[in-house]
Amino acid sequence: MRSMSHHHPLATRVLPVATTSTDPASRIRLDSNVKRWFSRNLGLWRSRRQYFFSDDETLRVDMMLRVETFREALEGEFDYRFTWWPDQEYDFFERKPRYVREGTMEASLFGHQLRRSRGYLCGSPTRSQIRQVDEHEMVFESHYLDWDIREHIRLVDQDRYRARSIYSWRDGNLELVETHHEIRVEGAGVPISDS
Repeated sequence: MRSMSHHHPLATRVLPVATTSTDPASRIRLDSNVKRWFSRNLGLWRSRRQYFFSDDETLRVDMMLRVETFREALEGEFDYRFTWWPDQEYDFFERKPRYVREGTMEASLFGHQLRRSRGYLCGSPTRSQIRQVDEHEMVFESHYLDWDIREHIRLVDQDRYRARSIYSWRDGNLELVETHHEIRVEGAGVPISDS
């Protein structure tokens, strides 16, 4: 995939909706919408994924993803746990051993920022800026090491499905595009007790 140097979508910083108004109520409204949107994602999802690499290699893998919340906040205003494991591996992890087959990640919501205990492409903590498109879709913009990542997540058909599109640039070159079609398998479970 060719270089996106001067058309790089993360080159100009997108300000969160809340900072475009001096009205404090707009900040509260955004935070409330983000919290409500995250609550709609709780539960167990079957994630059917396709990965399009810059060398034209295309791979698929089916994963299971559980999204849970904590009964009491640990660090942020709201805290979540993401747990994933393979449903149908095909030969994805044999071909791409740097990807983690299964694992757990905690994430804390601070207004329009999500702080993850680890990144998907590295083991170190990451931060994502959140931009609200509408009541059903959020965009997460992350930067770590030499990667810039933009992830769109849209809830569809009364939250029975999620559509995820993820674009990953390395040193300004688009290296990976992912599409995830996710089907809700179970609704939200009981919040996690920290004890």
